[in-house]
Amino acid sequence: MNGLRHYLLALQFFTRVPVTGRLAEWVGFSPQMLRASAAHFPGVGWLVGGAGAAVFVLALQGLPGLVAALLSMAATALLTGAFHEDGLADVADGLGGSADRGRALEIMKDSRIGAFGAIALVLVLGLKAALLAALAGQGAPAAVAAAVVAAHVLSRLAPLFLIRWLPYVGDAGASKAKPLADAIGAGALGVGVLWSLPAAGLLLATQGPARTLAAVLACALAALAMARLFRRRLQGFTGDGLGATQQVCEIAIYLALAWRA
Repeated sequence: MNGLRHYLLALQFFTRVPVTGRLAEWVGFSPQMLRASAAHFPGVGWLVGGAGAAVFVLALQGLPGLVAALLSMAATALLTGAFHEDGLADVADGLGGSADRGRALEIMKDSRIGAFGAIALVLVLGLKAALLAALAGQGAPAAVAAAVVAAHVLSRLAPLFLIRWLPYVGDAGASKAKPLADAIGAGALGVGVLWSLPAAGLLLATQGPARTLAAVLACALAALAMARLFRRRLQGFTGDGLGATQQVCEIAIYLALAWRA
């Protein structure tokens, strides 16, 4: 039962899925529970990715691939409240706006979007739409759907490793992500991996071993690159950094799958 509570809390924190009323009372809340819910971040990817894949496949029945891709992206952004895209924009503004660590962290806390954040969003969302459209042109709808689901799941595993590897450097007094910041244990990381293994199996069944390996490696390398960037520029991670990592890893998976050998 605790696992279900933690999963529902993860849905409440990372998406706009309504967990309210008596259900919310049953789930409960504490910083310790929120910390434990981080292990289910890839599990949230199954719901978000499943919704995006469903919209994509339905739209492909009568619309061009690019339009279907944009509708799929709109569905996932609505479901998450563009939570991770917002993190990406904040990270781009902070790291692009100042080379000074303290000033960069201060900029990242500003809710207003700047030039670097806007450019990052346009480039990342445009690239994502183009890659999804390319995937739609290369394979059957089932393979495209599997790619969307797997990308959302695996890209949500990557931030767990950042929590494991790096110290938290955000404002402990103000950040709602602070309970997630304490280094997660091996057991919680194992839960995240267990959520992710079926997604890798889904890719294996629809994309083949070579593309699956390329996608997993691309995701891992993107996560490592983000970890190195945050360690060098910020000496740790922030909640925005976790969202940015999810977005970059999702793009890396699509790039690997769309690459024509």
